[in-house]
Amino acid sequence: MKHLREIYDYRQMIFSLVRKELRGRYKGSALGFLWTFINPLLQLCVYTFVFSIVMPNNIDKFYLYLFVGLIPWLFFSGSLTGGAASIINQKDMVKKIYFPREVMPIAYVTSNFVNMLLCFIVIFAVVIVTGGGINPIAICYLPVIMVVEYIMCLGGAMLTSALTVYFRDLEYILGIVTMAWMYFTPVVYSIDMVPENLRPFMNLNPMTPVIVAYRDVLYSKQVPHIRTLTSGFVLGCIVLIVGCVVFQKLQRGFAEEL
Repeated sequence: MKHLREIYDYRQMIFSLVRKELRGRYKGSALGFLWTFINPLLQLCVYTFVFSIVMPNNIDKFYLYLFVGLIPWLFFSGSLTGGAASIINQKDMVKKIYFPREVMPIAYVTSNFVNMLLCFIVIFAVVIVTGGGINPIAICYLPVIMVVEYIMCLGGAMLTSALTVYFRDLEYILGIVTMAWMYFTPVVYSIDMVPENLRPFMNLNPMTPVIVAYRDVLYSKQVPHIRTLTSGFVLGCIVLIVGCVVFQKLQRGFAEEL
């Protein structure tokens, strides 16, 4: 609790780093902050073309089905891969001044979370324009799902950022890992398409219940099953605990390794 209070005392530093990350992400580019929306939309077009025309499926309004799963996935994968370098990118600050080192991954994940919230504006626009409609009761569960995913992403970023200080190749390996991980997560396909004997293994994937819950709310317009939410929350807490424990053990040597 004392350490948590210390992190809270540095909240202004977190806010400053979040603003810096958001402003500097597309600094110097012609389209600037519009890339926040353009990047996922371009990926949506590619995946929709592949899985609707080249490899067609029977999912109604596949573009919406895919978009609802793709945006949360980009938040998760970006938190893992980008968060891995959050300590290294601020090595001068780490060496010179004292502050809770957790501030770095927290700030990075929070900036990614803000990006995801902006992308959800596009999702709501697509839902309304296509006449899909919104279930007001189901929407009330959306903040809960987002918090669960934030916890999961923070745990993953804490773990990868600490390990990358000692093993720099991890930053590049994670790009391959997250690409493969996406296809083990029901992002571009339905969980019902997975053979029943393999579904228990799919459910061990911490992102599976999160993606399913998002789709329940925004695609199926129904309240997520309590088992889905509970599974996502438990797996998210496990990832966060593992990330925090590893981070605490490894942070003592950050200054020397950097």
